[in-house]
Amino acid sequence: MNCFKLVFSPTGGTEKVAELLVGGWAQPVKNIDLSNAAEDFSKYSFTEEDLVLIAMPSFGGRLPAAAAERLSKIKGNSAKCVLVCVYGNRAYEDTLAEMEDIAENCGFNIIAAVSAVAEHSIIRQYAAGRPDENDKETLTAFSKRIFEKLDFPDKTKPAIPGNRPYKKAGGAGLVPKADKSCVNCGACAKECPVEAINRSDAGKTDKSKCISCMRCVAHCPHNARKVSGAMVSVAALAIKKACSERKEPELFI
Repeated sequence: MNCFKLVFSPTGGTEKVAELLVGGWAQPVKNIDLSNAAEDFSKYSFTEEDLVLIAMPSFGGRLPAAAAERLSKIKGNSAKCVLVCVYGNRAYEDTLAEMEDIAENCGFNIIAAVSAVAEHSIIRQYAAGRPDENDKETLTAFSKRIFEKLDFPDKTKPAIPGNRPYKKAGGAGLVPKADKSCVNCGACAKECPVEAINRSDAGKTDKSKCISCMRCVAHCPHNARKVSGAMVSVAALAIKKACSERKEPELFI
């Protein structure tokens, strides 16, 4: 059996969760970066003997469109699959359901699903420092339970929460901009998972492509990319009630 980890993780939170979930698999895990805009994902094809973890963030209760489109190109061929959605402690709503539908259309055999929390990529005070030690303990236990399921003949698909039709996807409400400290080094354009930043002029961002993932903000070596502080404050107030209660990881198996 070969093990794989397919991850779309613009700012690293989803990657941290994915690492914890494959940590108890007692097998080497090969990584596939769904954040890489230059990759041809149609070349990836698995077998029935493989175990694949697919981890993506929830953006407003839905999958990032780019992540969904890239996953849809992959050939599952009945490989055993674990779905993971990571959110910023508000709600993941229809994210897992959307992942389920795409994974099944690709031919994956879903054996488990997980929801987990990581620090909010825009409003950093929500779920700050997560996944924390309690999350690590829980997710490590989930990892072992998932791997143990492989020893049993019953590989029935778990009941996965979500609605169909899915909730309406939101647009890119907060688009980072370069300030005067930008030296046009190109790091942001290179890292952008949807190629929304002009490679010759980092001050130009295609708003129609931007998914507000904040990867450019996280990777700028000069701290030159930012979103409007006033807009962030408004957004923080709007979801304050929903984010005030700590959400815990969930396992569907």
